[in-house]
Amino acid sequence: MRSDKEHLLDEYLVTAARVGDERALDHLVARFHPRLLRHAYRLLGHEAMAQDMAQEAWEQIVRGLAGLDDARAFPAWAYRIVTRRCARAIRQLEKNRTGQKALAAEPAPPADAPHVDQEADRTRQTNIARVLAALQTLPGPQKAALALFYLEDMSVADIAIALEIPVGTVKTRLMHGRSKIRDIMKGYDDEQAG
Repeated sequence: MRSDKEHLLDEYLVTAARVGDERALDHLVARFHPRLLRHAYRLLGHEAMAQDMAQEAWEQIVRGLAGLDDARAFPAWAYRIVTRRCARAIRQLEKNRTGQKALAAEPAPPADAPHVDQEADRTRQTNIARVLAALQTLPGPQKAALALFYLEDMSVADIAIALEIPVGTVKTRLMHGRSKIRDIMKGYDDEQAG
């Protein structure tokens, strides 16, 4: 979960970058590029393509930043730009290649957390791995909504803006995605009990 301080820092960086502060822009890119790259990867399932789309999105973000009226809207606005770039790339792929779809794989979380209780930590890591694996089995739209909500800490309203869908559709995708993951996790529990 991102803190209020982080949100305020982001707003400051956006505001400063809008008026031409290059250092603020560099810090903004450093803070948001990994998130936007993960989002592109989740949508595309192809690392090199995701890098290209994130880079192209940054070009558009930098060009349009001066026109962004509300610094608080930056995250949803930036994710929407990446979403559109990825959608355009997918349409192009579908024209060029029929019948092939890229399989997305969520990168494993870094294992840099301190190890206090190794057994509890192992169980937690196993559960995280299972949830991420379950996330990969979801249809792309549900996977994108859940990842933005839980992994990127975006609100339902911001996800609607980022994915260019109604708020109700975001809620529906979250509900169905959670239900499917819950069923998969229950299957793991049943396997261990049996």
